[in-house]
Amino acid sequence: MLKELKKVKNKKRKVFIGMSGGVDSSVAAFLLKKQGYEVIGVFMKCFNLDGCAERDAEDARRVAGKLNIPFYVWDFEKEYKKKVVNYMVEGYRKGITPNPDVMCNKEIKFGLFLKKALEMGADFVATGHYVRLDRSPNTPAQGVSGATPKSYPSQERWVSLLIARDINKDQSYFLWTLTQKQLKHCLFPIGDYLKSEVREIARKAGLPTAEKKDSQGICFLGKVTLDEFLKQYIPEKRGAVLSVSGEKLGEHKGAHFYTIGQRHIDIVNRKTQIANSAPIYVVEKNIGTNTLVVAESDRNSALYKKEIELKDINFINSNMTNRSFNQRIFVRVRYRQPLSGAILNCMKKSCRLIFEKPQKYVAPGQSAVFYGKKGHTYRQTGEILGGGVIT
Repeated sequence: MLKELKKVKNKKRKVFIGMSGGVDSSVAAFLLKKQGYEVIGVFMKCFNLDGCAERDAEDARRVAGKLNIPFYVWDFEKEYKKKVVNYMVEGYRKGITPNPDVMCNKEIKFGLFLKKALEMGADFVATGHYVRLDRSPNTPAQGVSGATPKSYPSQERWVSLLIARDINKDQSYFLWTLTQKQLKHCLFPIGDYLKSEVREIARKAGLPTAEKKDSQGICFLGKVTLDEFLKQYIPEKRGAVLSVSGEKLGEHKGAHFYTIGQRHIDIVNRKTQIANSAPIYVVEKNIGTNTLVVAESDRNSALYKKEIELKDINFINSNMTNRSFNQRIFVRVRYRQPLSGAILNCMKKSCRLIFEKPQKYVAPGQSAVFYGKKGHTYRQTGEILGGGVIT
């Protein structure tokens, strides 16, 4: 009996890691194997427009071969198109600016991928996201993943999601939809590393992706521009471009294609030369009337919001769900935006954010992400509390 218990205790924990073919997930897989996990690599085949998925899958396969770990390709193309691509298109059709990366994490990486991995006997799933976990509520985050293969804390323990050590690469903004049920099965091996350190680890390990460039923009578009993609679903329709005072400056090609704060606007049939003298910014759009309102300065008061309403709220600490409270937090309404102080006012299922200082470029459809503490280094920065969609 004692021998059986010892055997179970020392059994390697199984991790399915999502391998994108990039350097981050490659190093994550390398670190996990080095730590003693049983690692299985998985490339998630999703909707893709320019054929780069095949190249990325081959890069991931080469890394798995180098690490001598099993490798699979899981086809989520149909589900991705339904849950992410269609979500994005419908958002633009309604006049908002959806965030497909948030939805991909929610529905695919920590939805379908996690579910299938657990069904196949996984203890954890891992990705190459720059974010950290803390599985000990009363102490700082512990090491690379917050757990070791032989000393994983009880699954009853609380799991906190923390900002990455590399502030410039931190991806916590895209992970606010995660829940305790998901996080207890997650590992983020590179969250305690700088990007430069990740590259160096890849070089020293001889990983084939060590010098591969990072992907940019919306993942499934590849080299296709967002406008080119959207025009396959939403036809162009000319409408008026107005100044904040109501003067018609010219025409645009369709209000659906623009977002709040957008600077580059192709104005046709210009009615005035004033707009040529300086950059102009979208401050408002009306899908019903197909009009854009623009300002000639990024300091125009029309670009700023003092408070906003939120929907689809998620608190990583589920004890905060469906409660009424007023709490001072820090918030980010755009990726890589500096954290700003705000009051979060929640009345059960609806929440309002009141900023201490008005915030610029607040776009409906994007995410407002809540943070517990602000600091100048990652060790001083608190956990991600949750978030919501800006209405």
